[in-house]
Amino acid sequence: MQLRTLLFASIAILLTAIIYSMSGSAQQALLLESKQGKFVVGSRPIPKPGPGEILVKLRATALNPVDWKIQKYGIFITEFPAVLGTDGAGEVEQVGEGVTNFSKGDRVFFQGTFDNDRATFQQYTIAAAATASKIPSNLSFEAASTIPVAFTAAYVGLYNHQPYGLELAWPLESADRVIQLARLSGFSPIITTASSKHADYLKSLGATNVLDRSLSLESLQAEIKKLTNTPVDIVFDAISSKETQQTGHDLLVPGGHLVTVLPLAITKSEKIGHVGVQGILRLPQNQELLRALYSNFTQLLEEKAIIPNRFVVLSDGLHGIIGGLQRLENNQVSGVKLVARPRGA
Repeated sequence: MQLRTLLFASIAILLTAIIYSMSGSAQQALLLESKQGKFVVGSRPIPKPGPGEILVKLRATALNPVDWKIQKYGIFITEFPAVLGTDGAGEVEQVGEGVTNFSKGDRVFFQGTFDNDRATFQQYTIAAAATASKIPSNLSFEAASTIPVAFTAAYVGLYNHQPYGLELAWPLESADRVIQLARLSGFSPIITTASSKHADYLKSLGATNVLDRSLSLESLQAEIKKLTNTPVDIVFDAISSKETQQTGHDLLVPGGHLVTVLPLAITKSEKIGHVGVQGILRLPQNQELLRALYSNFTQLLEEKAIIPNRFVVLSDGLHGIIGGLQRLENNQVSGVKLVARPRGA
């Protein structure tokens, strides 16, 4: 039965490719054939933007760990074949009704969603005009594509209203993400754990101290005491395994807050607050916050208040994403984002 299902899925992809190549409205896309199935490059229709939307000709898309987890564990997606990918940058090809802030040819970046017409592992996609921004002239498509998903998680966790975030004040008048945002919001010290080889880079973004992530809880506590007498009242856990959550929890003083990007996996003290970040564009509680962010994003990038991630470009266009996701799953990527060019080199 499983073989038959996979066979039918492959036939459906083939027929779709034939139909749309005949109609002249086809595009290439990386398709997940079925639940926990294979990735294949095939054809699907080019969508049309609705009111308040733009059609983007994608030039770059960044990969995220959730993409391989959807394939491996069969989570989130229920309709197949499916297009994944949620970090995108490209050129506006068409604007929908009511869109006045973009024109054909504008260079833009945006966060996609897990919807076949709005995901980014393809050559064209739809984006909401309210949550897209123009790319400054000093940034490439590839650099811009590394920003949306990681930045959204950090931004929502720090600035959304409770219980969805810490509800900190965002200093927009001053013109990674967590370290850069913490710096802009006046935090000091900003202590992060990471591989020691990334220490200089993280300090360039605003970290005051970088501690080796392999240190035990006791060693971390001792090192932090050497650096500051200020109690640790916020831990932002960007990994959020059970082990890192427990370490973060145990570093906090009563009244502190633990922010995690995955569901809570530990027994939390009643004296510690918890914020579970859901950096999903379409969640109602995120929409107003993210519209405000995107209206200011271009200026923040021009002023270098926000700096994109470092990245490595994958070869072979959409085909290269398959190997890139395997590298992410095998924990072979450190300190960079992997970026693909859906239209090839």
